[in-house]
Amino acid sequence: MSDLLVRPVTPSDVGGVWAILEPVIRAGETYALPRDMSRDAVLAYWCAPAHRTFVAKAGEDIVGTYYLRANQQGGGAHVANCGYMTASGSTGRGVARAMCEHSMDLARASGFRAMQFNCVVSTNERAVRLWQSLGFEILCRLPEAFRHPALGYVDACVMYRGL
Repeated sequence: MSDLLVRPVTPSDVGGVWAILEPVIRAGETYALPRDMSRDAVLAYWCAPAHRTFVAKAGEDIVGTYYLRANQQGGGAHVANCGYMTASGSTGRGVARAMCEHSMDLARASGFRAMQFNCVVSTNERAVRLWQSLGFEILCRLPEAFRHPALGYVDACVMYRGL
């Protein structure tokens, strides 16, 4: 998506960010967060002080959001972790790819040596393929580690790449 601008989230973005986060959280198919989380709790998680949170904009529309943080503290703080969500009407347009590329560049510039995704739901095949195309490897599959609302217990993947 050539007209995409990725920038830090501002207070005026909160409504647009919530419009992306809410349907994904309520569906319960890709994030290990309670489906009934309140708006305030979801936004507090996504925009937590330890997160650097961004929006992807196409023109005036917020079409995606992501956060970057250290995956662990202390001795593990050199490995980044991110969460990404794309607006439902913008999937398949390169938004997630652009956000991931932005996050990898930012992570490198911030001194991170690698990036790890802790719980990529195996049934989220589109995300798994995208992350693999960007150089992430599946380090392991955690059997039945995620309870999908329609499919029951499914595997979750730990994915990793050096930066």
